[in-house]
Amino acid sequence: MLYRGGMPTPPLPTTDPMTGAPFTMNLEAVKAAMERTAGKLHMTPLLSSIGAADTFHLGGGPILGDGRIRFKSEHLQRTGSYKVRGMLNRVKSLVDHFGVEEMRRRGIITYSAGNAAAAYAWAGRSYGIPVHVVMPVSAVPEKIAACKGYDATVHLNEGHMGNSGVLKDQLVAELNLIDVHPFDDPMVIAGHGSIGIEILEQLPETDVVIGGLGGGGMLCGTAVALRALKPGIRIYGVEPEASSAVKQAVDAGSIVNINPNSVADGLGAPYAGSWTLPLAATLLDGIVTLPDAEILGGLRFAMERVKQVIEPAGAAAFAALLFGRIPVIRGDRVVVILSGGNLNLSRIPEFLASAAPIPGA
Repeated sequence: MLYRGGMPTPPLPTTDPMTGAPFTMNLEAVKAAMERTAGKLHMTPLLSSIGAADTFHLGGGPILGDGRIRFKSEHLQRTGSYKVRGMLNRVKSLVDHFGVEEMRRRGIITYSAGNAAAAYAWAGRSYGIPVHVVMPVSAVPEKIAACKGYDATVHLNEGHMGNSGVLKDQLVAELNLIDVHPFDDPMVIAGHGSIGIEILEQLPETDVVIGGLGGGGMLCGTAVALRALKPGIRIYGVEPEASSAVKQAVDAGSIVNINPNSVADGLGAPYAGSWTLPLAATLLDGIVTLPDAEILGGLRFAMERVKQVIEPAGAAAFAALLFGRIPVIRGDRVVVILSGGNLNLSRIPEFLASAAPIPGA
């Protein structure tokens, strides 16, 4: 299903909600974010696999350009996911606006399944800013430990991500903390846009980019850059069937609250936001959903055949390609974003046993 030019959606906001300053979501905003965070983040490698492309072809897919599938390896980014790109940009922008002493006095808080929490914790620590994070008690233990390792105060609560948001709001009021959003924030989205710039620097011939969608911050920011630099590029988002906040919002033309339920906890946003909904609706060529078994099939194939350890959320985009859900044509040069590698190690046997077999493998 193609979304550009489809269901009308609310207009894109034009103001930074945290500072009140005018904000235009465009390539210039992405480049400004890269300048703001220069020297502190990795340019992650663009890995490739001939074997994965061969398997894709044996499973019924076309022969891809150069006989390879490329992987933008954000699981090798600082904190183990792409999240630090946006979170560092947001924190630095607040330091620039309010001053570091005020930020240290107040502290910040966010809610997250884990990767955004760890990224904010890492970014806050780099400026000596206290960070509080609210996470589900069911969050991946390694993600909870990472947040504590970055000196964050961790608040655990029962239920899904929407419940974490409720507790976060209570703590904002009680402790006078600065509320920073995990995905629906212009500085966060613009920071993630550096992924798009890097992809085209590393492979200017890229035809198709595939990425996971939770709240949509990563792929929307990436799409802002990609669409500006190469208008004809095709961009596809992937969500779990039971955690499809962005697809439901785009289909409805308005924000839809959901109760996410997927093994891909990193894609478990309770809604698409006021920034990500219009961006997803206008910049993405399509959004597909996958059952958890297929997501785990992608995870298993990545571990066994590509030799990359990624979490379920990081495997969703790869799985969508392998299971034939993405419309690619012969000769396409395809880049899959492996968004995170913070895997619950104790669940690996369960994940592997529950994985659907890959066509052609």
